[in-house]
Amino acid sequence: MSAATNIHPIFHRILQRTDKENQLQQNAKILWLTGLSGSGKSTIAEALEKKLQEQNFFTELLDGDNIRAGINNNLGFSDADRLENIRRIAEVSKLFLNCGIITINSFVSPTNDVRALAKKIIGENDFIEIYVNCPIEICEQRDVKGLYAKARRGEIKDFTGITAPFEAPVAPSIEIKSNELTIEESVEKIFNHILPIITKEKK
Repeated sequence: MSAATNIHPIFHRILQRTDKENQLQQNAKILWLTGLSGSGKSTIAEALEKKLQEQNFFTELLDGDNIRAGINNNLGFSDADRLENIRRIAEVSKLFLNCGIITINSFVSPTNDVRALAKKIIGENDFIEIYVNCPIEICEQRDVKGLYAKARRGEIKDFTGITAPFEAPVAPSIEIKSNELTIEESVEKIFNHILPIITKEKK
């Protein structure tokens, strides 16, 4: 007998997402920031979380390095591992979504296929794709971790933008050109876009 036949989910018996959203007075969504390493995703995500908290929204921030240091510390950067990395993140995000929480995700998520997988798991109506667009030469200049230099020396394999591809989103909900906007301007642009979506109408 397979393990799957012994699984009996109780989703229908536990408190529902609407119960949590009503308690928190917000509409839960997943804000998915994608872009090259060094494009400014994490910095924007951190500032956005603070902005939302100031406006009394309840959030959770999931960041690539944090996730790979914990729940995904057994994964590498092969195509299969990248896909599994995003699958797990999307499943965790869905749990936060069902808790009524606005989740800010900051991940390279380099291909259309991995982002499509995340959107499928989370649900199209709850997935807000934010493309943090920055020329690779600017990303390299900002590279405080020295990752691009190591990738160009061949010390890091499968590094996005150098030895592994990055596919720009075709139709993101929002595009942030982080080499043209300040952090404050970037956050304000995202906040103004999502505010009507995450604000719960008072009955």
